[in-house]
Amino acid sequence: MATLNKKQKLFIVQSLAVFNTPQETVQLVKEEYNIDVTRQQVESYDPTKRAGKDLSAEFKKEFELIRKDFLDKPLNIPTANKAVRLKILNDLVYKNHRNQRVVRGLLEQIAKEMGGLYTNKQEVDHTSKGESINKPTTIELVAPNVKGTDRTAT
Repeated sequence: MATLNKKQKLFIVQSLAVFNTPQETVQLVKEEYNIDVTRQQVESYDPTKRAGKDLSAEFKKEFELIRKDFLDKPLNIPTANKAVRLKILNDLVYKNHRNQRVVRGLLEQIAKEMGGLYTNKQEVDHTSKGESINKPTTIELVAPNVKGTDRTAT
């Protein structure tokens, strides 16, 4: 197990707080600090895991702050932006232009993006002029007048 300084530990806590897996964090630590750490060692810095139950209060607080900030501001993620998603889909259309099935699916995805299918916006129709839009329905059942079934004398 590698011995880590405070800066490296904080890097691991921050990585886990933004939902990177322990394996992804191991790779990030290797790239950033050229240190080999194990997944188990990394997991001990995640207070949401059993292995991280004894994490210091300082690191727990940092973890909670980073996670809250991450969840409150999804616009920090490029693909949370509609324009970025459309550009990616557009690039994929041109990259896969020979595969009609893939292109059809991508074009459908783009149309759904443009039509607002993937948004939380709702349109409300206010044309009822104060009346309830959901009016009760009255159904009247009328028996058909069929010749030959009337048993009255003629």
